[in-house]
Amino acid sequence: MRIDYPTSSVITNPAAGQTLLLDHVKKEVTTIPLPAAVPPQLAAQLKAPGMPGAPAPPAAPAMSVKDLGKRLIEGHEVAGMQFTTPPLTPPKPPGAPQAAIPGMPGAPQLPPKPEPKAMVSEVWTSTSLHVPILSRITGSFGQQICHCKNAVGGEPPASAFQIPADYKPAGLPAAPAMPAAPKAPAMPKFPSKG
Repeated sequence: MRIDYPTSSVITNPAAGQTLLLDHVKKEVTTIPLPAAVPPQLAAQLKAPGMPGAPAPPAAPAMSVKDLGKRLIEGHEVAGMQFTTPPLTPPKPPGAPQAAIPGMPGAPQLPPKPEPKAMVSEVWTSTSLHVPILSRITGSFGQQICHCKNAVGGEPPASAFQIPADYKPAGLPAAPAMPAAPKAPAMPKFPSKG
C-alpha cells in the first residue's frame, strides 16, 4: 500500500515485513520493520499463569445504518451509506473534597460542558474501484471531509512501490546513550599493624 503526502510517501509491504518512509525534500528513505503479529492461539499460550487478563473493552454503542443510494461524484458511480453513532456518555469525574477551611473562599464553579452530539459518518464508495470517493464525518468536534479527486482504476505500476534510485538511506534515529553508572567510592585504607 502506498499513501502520498505533499512532501513524503509511506509504502507498507507486509510481505517484506517493512514500512518505507520516503522524504521527497531530503531524498531519503527510512526503513521501519513491521512487528510480527502473534496468532490468537499463541497469544493464549503466552499468558503468564496467575496474571489477570486484560480488561474487556467497553461495549460499543448501537449504531444505525442508512443506505443513501447511488449517484455520480467526480465522474464515478458511488454508493452511499450513512452511519450514526449515538453520543458517548463520558464517565463522571470524582467529586471534589468537601472539607471547608474557615476563612477560605469556596472553589469556583466549572463552566458547563457542551452536550455530546451524535457522530454521523457519510461514506460514498466507488462501485467499480471499491474505494471511498467522498467521506464526511460530523460530530461535536465539527466536520471532517475527505475527497478523492483523481482516482484511476487499474493496477498501479510496480515502480510506485520501489525506492527511487537517487534516495539515500536515512536510518532510524539513534537511541540515546545510557548514562554511565557512577563509580564506587574508594575503599578506606586500614592502618597497618606494625
